[in-house]
Amino acid sequence: MDYKALLKDIKNGDFKPLYVLHGEEPYFIDVLSDALIEHAVDESEKDFNLAIYYGRDIDALTLMSEARSFPFMGTRKVVVVREAQDLKDIYELEKLLPNLVESNILVICHKYKALDGKRKFTKELVKYGVNFKSEKVKEYNLTEWISTYVRTEGYEVTSKAAALLGEFLGNDLSRIVNELDKLAIVLEKGTKISDVHIEENIGISKDYNVFELVNAIAIRDTLKAFQIADYFEKNPKDHSIIVVIPSVFKLFTNMMRVHFAPTKTPEAIASSVGLHPFVAKELIRNSPNYPPKILARNVEILHNYDLKAKGVGNSSTSDGQLLKEMLVQILN
Repeated sequence: MDYKALLKDIKNGDFKPLYVLHGEEPYFIDVLSDALIEHAVDESEKDFNLAIYYGRDIDALTLMSEARSFPFMGTRKVVVVREAQDLKDIYELEKLLPNLVESNILVICHKYKALDGKRKFTKELVKYGVNFKSEKVKEYNLTEWISTYVRTEGYEVTSKAAALLGEFLGNDLSRIVNELDKLAIVLEKGTKISDVHIEENIGISKDYNVFELVNAIAIRDTLKAFQIADYFEKNPKDHSIIVVIPSVFKLFTNMMRVHFAPTKTPEAIASSVGLHPFVAKELIRNSPNYPPKILARNVEILHNYDLKAKGVGNSSTSDGQLLKEMLVQILN
């Protein structure tokens, strides 16, 4: 079921007796379970009719008994199991499915991994309640997701600011939302969040970051690339070469795809590579800077420096020096 539609139903009071929230992305699971706790049981009844357990502290038999117990002086009882991935006999809950109490709501929060789709419990969930699989936002959709979230909170965001957040924080939605919530404290509603706001309030440099380094490499701007590398060397905490290499590798592999694509229009590249059309357009424009033979060489260079950064054949060279050595090789 769609996350937004499910959240809307919960806020509107359209409840099901069972919610199994499982998958790799914990953010959606947390938001949905928090919404159920907020909307499915009155504040005055939570001491009696809200039970929260952790998977490591309960077994399936005890949980089934709790889920079937009737509410105390109220209309509904809500039972939540957090960290249900630690509930060792979770698939035994299949015995509960035909015996759910309609007045109750059972919420299973199984994070970081989807349930086994071949098990009877997983297959039959949809007959009795909600089977929500929480999937990671794809990297190429992350900027769009950030922009959409910001709009729902009453703000706007520039494409560069959204890209900076995505590049620096990765697709850790909880961390992204946490940083955006900090911005909301200092910025008025309706503000268009820019890279300057990101730099001043979150601490991500708008000029010296992995995003800008990759762009400098793409256009073969050697001066800018080494200026950023120098900044990284002086500020090593958040700028490890281990973080840089995957981003540069992605650039080169996407360029290789452009070279061998049968149709080199932004729309075609965006579809085949999984990018925003604007990003695809830039990729097409910059790909001639690196012919296929050079790209193959550069991928090997990245592999070698990834090993060095992890200590293979290197015992003393710093991350900053390794990065500069690597740039010399891939930009020449």
